[in-house]
Amino acid sequence: MTEQLVRMTAHVHGHVQGVGFRWWTRSRALELGLRGYAKNLADGRVEVVAEGERGSVEKLFALLNEESSTAKRPGRVEFVGVQYGEPKGLSGFEER
Repeated sequence: MTEQLVRMTAHVHGHVQGVGFRWWTRSRALELGLRGYAKNLADGRVEVVAEGERGSVEKLFALLNEESSTAKRPGRVEFVGVQYGEPKGLSGFEER
């Protein structure tokens, strides 16, 4: 039985721009076999869209949200807002 595919849209609040956060997110997403992107927003947040198997998407969310990062996440995350939905068929994972 295959795991359900999902799409996560997360908005990461905190000091997450100009510190390598998008690069770090892309690296973790690729390790987990996810597709999508990490993009700086004008208000200082980073938007992370990830598609793939639910367990892998949830693992990325946990890494984004860890209070004390075990994965050496750059920057400082204060809050991660998240929504889940149906995948749209993205390919690769890029920094925007």
